Amino acid sequence: MAKALDVVGDRWSLLVVRELMLSGASRYTDLLDGLPGIATNLLADRLRDLEEGGVIRREKAPPPVATTLFSLTERGEQLRPVVSALGSWGGPLLVTGPRSDDEFQSHWLALPIAEFFPGKVHSPPVTIELRTGDEPLVIETSSGRVKTRRGTAKAADLVLSGRPEVILPVLRGRLDISAARKSGLKSEGDPKALDRLRSEAGINA
Repeated sequence: MAKALDVVGDRWSLLVVRELMLSGASRYTDLLDGLPGIATNLLADRLRDLEEGGVIRREKAPPPVATTLFSLTERGEQLRPVVSALGSWGGPLLVTGPRSDDEFQSHWLALPIAEFFPGKVHSPPVTIELRTGDEPLVIETSSGRVKTRRGTAKAADLVLSGRPEVILPVLRGRLDISAARKSGLKSEGDPKALDRLRSEAGINA
């Protein structure tokens, strides 16, 4: 554990890994945008440390982009279960005690959503738009799997708007939509769309 923490034990190191897990190959500015609060010199230090530890690689993107891209190595990809486990462990802290100065970006929800709905989906297509954080996030079934993407949906079955600490337990089936409205959740569309999705994942509301 001590040797592992020497490489990824700093708070920002695993958050850099998380961003690369979510977005794939990224520019320095992409990582800076996805890590609110990190200083530019600190990000540069962490990228250097992770590269020296064999966790990430840097490479030049071909023209016309012609910039440096950072991505996970095979060894970096092996940290996925570590990041997922820490996210699951920390989830209750978000729900029970968010601070007013906590930062949140909607694309971060892609990791817990992948944990909630990991298997094959056989029900009719479902599209759910989440309006929380800095931009909308869409959950949709595609090719038999649940996927997420940034942006809006032209014809969502269900739209959920509210704080992430309310939306997360609704998705997980730990809070009913009608009860969540008392905590500020707004919903438009058919709640049964979420029921179908949760049923496929074996989640009982």
